[in-house]
Amino acid sequence: MERRNMNIIRKVLIQFGVICLLVAAAANTGYAQIFTDVKSDSKLNEELTVLNNLGGVIQSPNGTFRADDPITRYEVAEFIVRTLQIDLEMSAIPTYLDIPAEDPRMPVIATITELGMMTGYEGKFNPDAKLTRAQAVKILAPAFQLSGQTTIPYSDITKNHSAATAIEALVANKIVFPAKNEKFNPSDMMTRGNFISYLARIVEPSLRPTEPEQPVFQSCVKEEAKKRYVVDVAVTNLWNKPNQARAVDYPSTKNPVEMQKWISSLSLSQKKWLVGRTDTQALYGDEVTLLETKGKWQRIAAKDQYVPYLKAGYPGWVPQSHVVATNKNYDDCAIAIVTVDKTNLLEKDAKTKYLQISYATILPVIDETAKYYYVETPGDGVKLLKKSAAKSHTSYSEVPKPTATTIINEAKRYLDLPYLWAGTSSWGYDCSGILYAVFRTHGIMIPRDSFYQATGGKAIAKKNLKAGDLVFFAYNGGKGKVYHVGLYIGDGKMLHAPHYASKVKIESMNNGVYKKNYSGARRYL
Repeated sequence: MERRNMNIIRKVLIQFGVICLLVAAAANTGYAQIFTDVKSDSKLNEELTVLNNLGGVIQSPNGTFRADDPITRYEVAEFIVRTLQIDLEMSAIPTYLDIPAEDPRMPVIATITELGMMTGYEGKFNPDAKLTRAQAVKILAPAFQLSGQTTIPYSDITKNHSAATAIEALVANKIVFPAKNEKFNPSDMMTRGNFISYLARIVEPSLRPTEPEQPVFQSCVKEEAKKRYVVDVAVTNLWNKPNQARAVDYPSTKNPVEMQKWISSLSLSQKKWLVGRTDTQALYGDEVTLLETKGKWQRIAAKDQYVPYLKAGYPGWVPQSHVVATNKNYDDCAIAIVTVDKTNLLEKDAKTKYLQISYATILPVIDETAKYYYVETPGDGVKLLKKSAAKSHTSYSEVPKPTATTIINEAKRYLDLPYLWAGTSSWGYDCSGILYAVFRTHGIMIPRDSFYQATGGKAIAKKNLKAGDLVFFAYNGGKGKVYHVGLYIGDGKMLHAPHYASKVKIESMNNGVYKKNYSGARRYL
């Protein structure tokens, strides 16, 4: 048996050498996108393509790779064995208590076991167990006979750490190129994307980094069994019925949305048509509840937008492509709230634009540098957010409460912005939407609509009005249903967004229809 194992290992090393030659010969070929969630021009797509050419990764043009998911023991075994192109029919079937001989995964498990690269524990292989980063590299480095001596630059890896030898080999062979003061985070879960990167760099040296890489984060994100649903576009309209969108609305229903193009293309009559058909908007990263699905549309509820008739939040219909399901929980993460009109999320190179997002967008922060927050996106991993464009807080409850002056000055930034019915983004606001956005940015979640805003906070008599109060107007001389809200700024004036044909403006609340229909005020500060 020992001679057989030596022959197998010798065969593996010879096979590995042949693989490296084959990969090198094809190194200059183009790279088409092979997974829908990995961009064609990304480094990971290049690495996946190399392994796909070897059979180590099976191409799935209509499937996802799930790069940020933790890798399992079986996935590690499969990636290694298939990359090495070992004949799966030649290995003896081992006995594992949790893997029957007829299990379709057994050929891979039998091969990795016979090679001695992975073995079971207490009679079990535990194929679905997730591996830490330390555990994964302790399998990977010896599997490919990596060795070498160098200084380990990771601040959290001591010389006597159980993974020190493997990590030293990765550094010495330039499989990894740590940035200064970077941590290895050995106890974090190894992701599928990171493992594939390391594996591809082993078999194709041209993929190895030549300068320090962005750090692997000790993420605050947790995996959980329960699915969460998150808005995956800069802003989505919530319609009161599915399939109502017109041809002119296409820029707002596709993914990614083009809100400025959409709003700029609408005539006044087309803007008026939206009244009573769209009800609100939700921003990128907002958590929603999935209520119903009809064709390519989903009825959702925006969690942070209060309505008294639905505990889940403000309901409405959105295109299916505007919402992504995730098993990630961000409750332990800090948050970044966008405080500028609009800003671009950037790729990790800090140069490539990924997505333009709105004022009041809130995203989880997993790390930061002097200039950037590393934020977790709903469906495309970590991106960079300029610190000059946002403020970070340990949690939403820790956002400092604003002064009236702060709220008024923030709202004044949007003077002359064209009105948009149901708007809650900086591409366009309605009367209650601008106040919802400004208060939300400063740690106060007021209700979304004016008639619900008029029921919260503290009731204030007109003679006791102070700057920063919300003033309301109702039908029937102020005695009917509230239909409008403004932000009182003092001297009998209010900042408000009057109607579809107007813009955000400041005017007197003591003239004309506003004087006649004044119905009361509420204080949220």
